Amino acid sequence: MLIRTFFLTIWTVLDPIYFSCTRLQYICPERKRNGIFRVRLTRYKGKDIVLSDGIKICKNDLMLKIHLYNVRLLQDFSDNKNDLAKGRAVFKQILESMPLLAAYIVNHPEEAKIKGVIGITLINKGYRPLGFECMTPENKFYTWFKKATQIPIYLLSSSKVSIANIKKHHPVYLMMSKDKLFSLYKRPV
Repeated sequence: MLIRTFFLTIWTVLDPIYFSCTRLQYICPERKRNGIFRVRLTRYKGKDIVLSDGIKICKNDLMLKIHLYNVRLLQDFSDNKNDLAKGRAVFKQILESMPLLAAYIVNHPEEAKIKGVIGITLINKGYRPLGFECMTPENKFYTWFKKATQIPIYLLSSSKVSIANIKKHHPVYLMMSKDKLFSLYKRPV
């Protein structure tokens, strides 16, 4: 517990540096506590994909890359020992942030060019009810790199850590077209 608190404290100190180096933006800059996502524009670099709603995502299409604000989540739920309860609480925060994400895109100067949202995570449960689709990255080096960078988050967030659990988690893309995001989360006017 003490080690987890120590690493969380260091992460809290380093997070503003990470934030400024990655071109991330808050989805609600005036109210940083609102919304669990931080985002940035990116060009899609994977193979062409047709999502379930018929939207085709091609190489170099403009996407909004979503990042969970992990250090805040870990701070908010550090006292909770029940992984299932933590998962439900995180799901609720993501669900509440989805309309804010839609509003962010609507108000973005590049809104017409943005094809959808994309994120990469080791957590690949509970995404379907949110409207996301799951794809496995093809680049093995990228997959290995992302797993290596996300294992610390897993170690800090899980109450029961095991080598078997680490081995069974693999990075996946979570994607959703802009049209689906707007239809599910009420395109703001």
